[in-house]
Amino acid sequence: MPADQPASSPSTSDMPSCNPSGSGRPTFILGIDTSCDDTGLGVVELTPVRPQVRSNVVWSQTVHAEYGGVMPELASREHVERIDTLLPRALADAGIALHDLDVVAATSGPGLMGALLVGLMYGKGLSQALNVPFYAAHHLEGHIYAAASEEGLTPPYLALVVSGGHTHLFDVTAPGEYRLVGATRDDAAGEAFDKVARLAGLGYPGGPAISAAAERGDPLAVPFKPPLQGQEGFEFSFSGLKTAALLAFQRGARPEDLAASFQRAAVRSLVDTTVRAAHALGRETVVVSGGVAANRALRDAFGQTGLRAAFPAGGLNTDNGAMIALAGAAALQAGQAPSPLDGGAAAYVPLAPLPANPQFDTSARRKAR
Repeated sequence: MPADQPASSPSTSDMPSCNPSGSGRPTFILGIDTSCDDTGLGVVELTPVRPQVRSNVVWSQTVHAEYGGVMPELASREHVERIDTLLPRALADAGIALHDLDVVAATSGPGLMGALLVGLMYGKGLSQALNVPFYAAHHLEGHIYAAASEEGLTPPYLALVVSGGHTHLFDVTAPGEYRLVGATRDDAAGEAFDKVARLAGLGYPGGPAISAAAERGDPLAVPFKPPLQGQEGFEFSFSGLKTAALLAFQRGARPEDLAASFQRAAVRSLVDTTVRAAHALGRETVVVSGGVAANRALRDAFGQTGLRAAFPAGGLNTDNGAMIALAGAAALQAGQAPSPLDGGAAAYVPLAPLPANPQFDTSARRKAR
């Protein structure tokens, strides 16, 4: 290959979209995600109806608990130590061997740079060793497919990605076509859950801790107001709610009441803003994904909106490899060329162009990645 030509993985241009192996046997895609503190590998099989998750193995790092948040250097080291042990498990759970893989996909961004590089380089190495196509996947697109594929949804629909690092609202107009309509001005929703749980002494990670404590608390005990009420746009903000929670705790609010009241306000903000956007854009379906999508109160609230709400299956809420395999499957079926093997990771990379909307604050533009 000439020096000025980018290295690339094997082409699928002459192969059927559901059978890149060309052998008539099932097509299997390995997905890898190491974007933050979960090491995830999963296998998806392409079927005539829709991709089916055959395995999903995740190692959630516990080393960060004593710090109350993710330590990037520790996360990278944990990925290096664990990823090689998870591959045999992912293959065994799927009932296949290494040589049965037809495509490899790995997250290239956004995320923690050192962590991303572990999975990205591992995936590229596998694709080279197996001589199969490689696809670099966007982390947020993986989250969206984790929810949409569960019910075989096709666009148009709204997609709310809500996790510890992201709170974004996309209008998905066609497969692979995204328009960002809203994002957080400051903290991500999951980040706020973590911080409120930490200040109240409820443990880490904060999402499950807040949810469990809220079941024993009074959601009306602390009169939090959902953020950005009355706005014309579709932004989110959680820093003020986090500060209000700190002040309430300092005034003596019970941790359980604080959790229940905070959860109620955060859920109302997420749901109300998404519903307004759906009505404004004429969308009847919303997919909700990311770690916060596991929250039962959030799911119940969306169930009362009149919208069709789709959520990932249990193991696909948080970061995982199967969702990246689903993103790879979508790219393959859309006829996209494999990714260059000399492409790098990116800590911040937008999934959709930033909207030319004066109501969309510039601070939200900086977060829309």
